[in-house]
Amino acid sequence: MSTPVPVAVPVDGDPLRDPALYINRELSQLDFNFRVLAQAMDPQVPLLERLRFMCISCTNLDEFFEIRAAAVRHAQEFGLPPAPDGMTPQAILNAIHDRAAQLVDQQYRCWNETLRPALHDAGIDVLGRHSWNHRQKRWLRAYFRNEIMPVLSPLGLDPSHPFPKILNKSLNIVVVLKGTDAFGRAGHLAIVRAPRSLPRIIQLPEKLGGPQTFVFLSSVLSTFVDEMFPGMEVQGAYQFRVTRNSELVVDEEEVENLALALRDELVDRGYRPAVRLEIAQDCPRDIVRTLLQNFGLTENAVYRIDGPVNLNRVVQLYDVIQRPDLKYPSLSPRVLRDSDGIFEIVARRDVLLHHPFDAFTAVLDVIKQAAVDPNVLAIKQTLYRTGKDSLIVDALIQAARNGKDVTVVVELRARFDEEANLGLADRLQEAGVQVVYGVVGFKTHAKMLLIVRREGRKLRRYVHLGTGNYHSGTARAYTDLSLITADADIGNDVHLLFQQLSGLAPRMKLKRLLQSPFTLHPGLLQRIERETRLAASGRPGRIIAKMNALNEPQMIRALYAASQAGVQIDLIVRGACTLRPGVPGVSDTIRVRSIVGRFLEHSRVYWFGNDGASELFCASADWLERNLLRRVETCFPILDPELARKVYRDVLQNYLDDNLNAWELQADGSYIKCTPGHDEPPHAAQMALLKGL
Repeated sequence: MSTPVPVAVPVDGDPLRDPALYINRELSQLDFNFRVLAQAMDPQVPLLERLRFMCISCTNLDEFFEIRAAAVRHAQEFGLPPAPDGMTPQAILNAIHDRAAQLVDQQYRCWNETLRPALHDAGIDVLGRHSWNHRQKRWLRAYFRNEIMPVLSPLGLDPSHPFPKILNKSLNIVVVLKGTDAFGRAGHLAIVRAPRSLPRIIQLPEKLGGPQTFVFLSSVLSTFVDEMFPGMEVQGAYQFRVTRNSELVVDEEEVENLALALRDELVDRGYRPAVRLEIAQDCPRDIVRTLLQNFGLTENAVYRIDGPVNLNRVVQLYDVIQRPDLKYPSLSPRVLRDSDGIFEIVARRDVLLHHPFDAFTAVLDVIKQAAVDPNVLAIKQTLYRTGKDSLIVDALIQAARNGKDVTVVVELRARFDEEANLGLADRLQEAGVQVVYGVVGFKTHAKMLLIVRREGRKLRRYVHLGTGNYHSGTARAYTDLSLITADADIGNDVHLLFQQLSGLAPRMKLKRLLQSPFTLHPGLLQRIERETRLAASGRPGRIIAKMNALNEPQMIRALYAASQAGVQIDLIVRGACTLRPGVPGVSDTIRVRSIVGRFLEHSRVYWFGNDGASELFCASADWLERNLLRRVETCFPILDPELARKVYRDVLQNYLDDNLNAWELQADGSYIKCTPGHDEPPHAAQMALLKGL
């Protein structure tokens, strides 16, 4: 999608507020998924990895509708004003439908025309219902009768059976019937809901098609659904899926117990207002209208599907099929090796880890050693996402049982992890850990660990700060940075932050760290303005920043002003970016690129030239309104010059040199894939880091 390159015109006396200078956030987020899907179409990527990328684009789209599209629909209902780009909520919804329809079409073309045939050539078959032979169909009918039908509860729709509640993203079949049932009731429509206990991908016995032959549950249901309506004629069976608003809404200032309020909200999450309907391509229009009416949706919320509505479930093949030749080579990350313990190492020097190229075990070791070290007196940590069966949570529980003073700030509102975080909070409290639920109105997104250790006659603080979560699984799939340090100033800053979070402490002045929602936003603006002044005075102005998303208007205006002064600005923004680079007279010197590769780019790094005395920060925050203004975030400097040079080289310059997995954002809002220039060697940033292992 592209629009003409804008020319800035004054708005309220400030030409940098012109809506034409801003890309719509929702549409920019959708465009990221086209770049993910491009990985699925790349023949240089191993086949099962291509399958995984396709499924990621599908699950990303699900989450987009559950959160972003739902928020726009909410804005429309409440008559909220246009976005900074000038689009009204209704215009955004219409544009979302058009752009998402293009993405869905490409996803199913990728599956039907590219990946499915390629899997067949590799000896892996996912059979459509029309390609089953007689023996396969007979086996599947028996499977349906014995394994599927006993757990189904079809519901006929009549005056005594109104339209049932349909669970968010569940697989359903709407059945068109003719005739009467045993009680003389005339049939018309019925709904068959597939319980989540049923496998969405079914593997056939080897004797029926080879060792790797599969079918979708949706195909089996559609084919044999007539067996549930004996004596009636099934005139049609059409799969559908509805996506619902999944943002939990709790008025924290009105509830006495946030944990109890969230538990109540989680019960109803699966049945909140609908935002999207996916329906089989051949479903008659009158049936679609009936479904839309029951879900309270309009025509711009329906998507016709040429294949299974739950296409992302095919990702199960990635785990089931053991074919190393069809996957990326296994990763063997660097391990921190030293004969001394982790505290002795960090006491001598700061430790910087670049995950997943450096193993996350060093972070785990800090907590595990602290749990059993008799000299450790206290442990304080924030937990946003940890995953199931977290070794970190186990270590914190062990520490509490060993008599350490353990305080954990658990963010209950970590989206889609609310239930898991409620569970881990209960586990921690049962073990004697002091659990804090953060600050009303501000998600605690900061990633901090503080360990207080007695060394001789003094107490020393050890700190871990990160750009990612305390989650061993994501540490293997996301690129993130970890700093482990015993720096006294950083340790004191983190101590003050925990005082703020666990008590009612006033705003405190920090020496090294920048913090949202207080000093990070103004601190970044001051540094951008400093580069602007340098460039205006004829000296070099330079900014390089890497993040996941960018939409904060004041930051964008500051970057535009810096560009107008001549500051050279490189932004590495993985996902949504609402800034327009390369606009004449506004952003000529700004370049924006997105990297999509084997690992999800997740690290946040900000570098400012500062006339030769450069500053480099890592952070938990993107340059989004929510992160800079409505969350608790940390931004920490890399003080060791050698480590700062390493981050600059590996995480900034390395990614700016990428000409294989990089996409350049154009002034019209479109992205162009980078390719090596004439006599320019090919370079993939992540591959270069892997080769260094």
